Parts: sequence; C-alpha cells; structure tokens
Amino acid sequence: MADLRIGIDVGGTNTDAVVLDAEGRVIAKAKRPTTPDVTGGLRAALDAVLAEQGAVRDRITRVMLGTTHATNAILERRGLGRVAVLRLGAPATTAVPPLSDWPDDLREAVSAGEAIVRGGHYVDGREIGPPDLAAVRRFLDGVRADAVAVTSVFSPASDEHERVVEELVRTEYGLPVSVSHEIGSLGLLERENATVLNAALYGVAAHVTDALVTALAERGLGARGLGARPYLAQNDGTLMTVEHAARLPVSTIGSGPANSLRGAAYLSGVADAIVVDVGGTSTDLGVLAGGFPRESAAAVEIGGVLTNFRMPDILAIALGGGTVVRPHGVGPDSVGYRIVREALVFGGTTATMTDAAVAAGRVPREAEEWRDRLKAGDMSEGIADTLERSVALADEMIIDAVDRMALGRTDRPLVAVGGGAFLLPDRIPGVSRVIRPEHAEVANAVGAAIALASGRVDTILPAGDNRSEAIERAKEEARARAVAAGADPSGVEIVDLLEVPLSYLSEPAVRVHVKAAGPLAR
Repeated sequence: MADLRIGIDVGGTNTDAVVLDAEGRVIAKAKRPTTPDVTGGLRAALDAVLAEQGAVRDRITRVMLGTTHATNAILERRGLGRVAVLRLGAPATTAVPPLSDWPDDLREAVSAGEAIVRGGHYVDGREIGPPDLAAVRRFLDGVRADAVAVTSVFSPASDEHERVVEELVRTEYGLPVSVSHEIGSLGLLERENATVLNAALYGVAAHVTDALVTALAERGLGARGLGARPYLAQNDGTLMTVEHAARLPVSTIGSGPANSLRGAAYLSGVADAIVVDVGGTSTDLGVLAGGFPRESAAAVEIGGVLTNFRMPDILAIALGGGTVVRPHGVGPDSVGYRIVREALVFGGTTATMTDAAVAAGRVPREAEEWRDRLKAGDMSEGIADTLERSVALADEMIIDAVDRMALGRTDRPLVAVGGGAFLLPDRIPGVSRVIRPEHAEVANAVGAAIALASGRVDTILPAGDNRSEAIERAKEEARARAVAAGADPSGVEIVDLLEVPLSYLSEPAVRVHVKAAGPLAR
C-alpha cells in the first residue's frame, strides 16, 4: 500500500527528514549535518530515514523538500545566470534605471544588460502606449544572456504587455523568461528586482531538481523508480511541483522558516500562536494566523536587494544551540554543525549556549547524559559563572524578540520547536503558555511533509458595478495557479481574500489579494 510521504528541510546547521504515514503520524525521523554543497546533507538525511523504516520504499508516494540552495546562491554570488533586464515603461521610469540599488558585485554577476523601452499600463489598467517590440529585438540582439527578465509598469493591473514580450522572446530567441506579474506585487523597483533574481536562479533550480530526482532514483524512488513524486517548498508554507519550481525558483527563498511555522501548527494543534524555532546558529520567530505564517508587509531584502514578493514575517536573532558564549556576552558567532565536536558537553573546549542550558538544568529528555558529561569535564568557576550569565542574557533576548512579534497581544501561546528548543525557559512574559510538542526538533521537515499546494493573485480591479465579477475571475485565476503548483482541483479552496480601496484615481478601484490552497493531487 502506497501511503507514506517524506519531508526534508535543509537548514544552516542541520538537514532534517521525516516519514509520515497515512494518518499523518511521524514514524521515522533523522537529523544530519548540512554539508557545504547542501546536496550531501540531503542525501544523508534521506538515507537515514529510509534505513530506519527498512523495506517500505514501495509505500512512499511523495517527497517534499525545503532547501536553501537559492538563498545560498544569491548570498554567495555563485551559480547565478546572466540576465537581460527589460523594463516596459519609457519614458516615465527612466529616472531610476533597473538594478540601480543593487550591490556592485551582485549586479556584475547577474546583469547581461539593461534596457527601458516603451510600454506599460496605468494603475487602472489603461494602456500607456503599445510595447516597442522593435526596441526589444534591438536590445536582445546586442546581449548574451541565459534568461530574460521582463517587468512592465503596473503589470499587476494588466499583464498584457509582459505576455506579448514573453511570447516574442520564447519564439524568436528561445530563452527562458521571468515575468513580474507572476512574482511580485505593486512597487515597480522591488517587483523588478524579484523578477531578475528569479531569472538568475533558473540554473540553480535545474541543479536542485536534478539532484533531488537523481537522489530519489538512486534509492529506488521517484520518476525513474517506483513513482514517488518530488515537490519543493515555497516561502508561504505551501508546496509546488518541481516543474513549477523551475519557473519560479525565487519562491523557494525563505521556505525553511515557513516550514517550521506550518510544522509547529500541525504538531501542536494550535492555529494561532507565536512560534520560536531554535536552531544551531540562529532563532527564528514567526506568527501563526489561521495555521499559516503571517506574511511580511514590508519589502524584503535578499543579498542586499529589496524585493516585494511574499515572505513570512520572521524575526531572526543570533542565538542558537551552537552560539559561542564568553564572559562579556553571547554570540553572535556559532560553532554550527561542529557543535558535536567542539561543545563542552561533547568533550570539546568551546562554551556554547547548549552547555549553558545544560548547566541550568534545561536538558532535552533524550540527552540526560549531557549533564553528566558537563559535570565530569574540567569546568572552572569562571566558566560556570559565564554559563550562568549567558542563560540570563539569552532569556532576555528571547523575551525582547517575543515582545516585538506579539504586537501587544498576550493571549497567544508560544510553540517551541527546533533542535535547540530546550534552550527556552518554561515561562515567557507576553505569551499565555509555552508548548513543546512531540517531534519539535524536526518541525521544519514535518511542515514540508504536510504542506498544501497554493496559488495567489495580487491585482487591481474596478470597484464599480463589475467588482464582484472581477473578484470571481481573480479567485478562478488563484485556483488555476494552485492547480498548476500541484493541487487537486477538487480540493482547492480560497483561504485568503483581501480588498484594499485605492484613492486618488479617476475611477474607483481596489487592490485585491487572493490565495487559494488545496491538498496535493494524487
């Protein structure tokens, strides 16, 4: 009987994997160090959960992956494609050229050339002028690029010009095209930035997809094996097929925190809460609203570039199990995956937050021997004082971070997850209680395994008599995008609908955000 699914999440310190049965119970789990190439840790974690389960590979139907490949590529300026950057908006938008706010090294790594040509729409969807296709051809004839990024003025109101140029590029030049109306929302420069990053990540996405499919095939799974279908996690806590990810790889950025939030909701049974995910290097705080991550309302900076695509509202602080503690303070540096060699509780010589928590009596249930190792070690009075002060400082950091995320509400519980969740105290001001669910140390992998597929639309619609019909069309488009991402058409529902009236327009209009989600198609 094919009824099992695997969730894998690649973090900065560890790569976690879980196997869930048909009832959603965790029946196997593993945590392995993340490797510099990311793929090695993925394979090790996959092997570990398969070994724990034994001969059940023929029962696995899906494998879901949340990965840092795309984030790492941007941060490290490595493996990025060369992009021809095309903006439809002359002459109105020429004062601020494309990529003008990018770091020099990233711009040099990505840009094959930039051009602004005529085209675009007004905010109410009226055409400013027809797209200058001759100028588009002249620009593309003069550049050597791996992909093209097309951004048209107010494309969320009308995507017509972007689609025309996309068709031209595909048919006449044979290049992949990243179009802004599929990626960002209102805000030309931020949407353009996200569109260019998306195009630059096409090669990275192909590498990730090939590595995952190959890893599954080598283990008798996947398209070349028994038919387990791979999916990639998005940064809103939902999934997409590898084919969809190949078109929108930028959507995988930030999937780790989103997975943790969804996993925390699932394991705790709480739909509205503050989630604190303590890893080896950092602690991420987020908010659950209706079981999904609360999304950030501000522009998100990635690798020094401002973007406006969806991202969970996450506050990250430099505090984790591997954070180094000293007499004068805590961190921000961490021993990371070297903690199993360097921390005092493992016989090393570096004092970490794990050592401090163990000294304070905060020991994971499965690691009681850590306290004995710490007592047996050669720990001077000075180190003992440092560990004690570090716990107090860490608690203050957590309390302050929770206060910043709570926005004045004190009635929500706090769900503690992650491999370093034992660092947190049992009572934290600003929350009703602290919940420590079973399997909390692999909540991110659980979040990947239980996620839905989704699609969304962010557009501008008339607020007159045709408003209801226009909103229904937006809902249908969101449903169609969810199905394209891998959802079962019969199970797709509208899970979020937001209308914001727009002022100072010649005709009344509203900005509409629609999100649809549903279970994966079988």
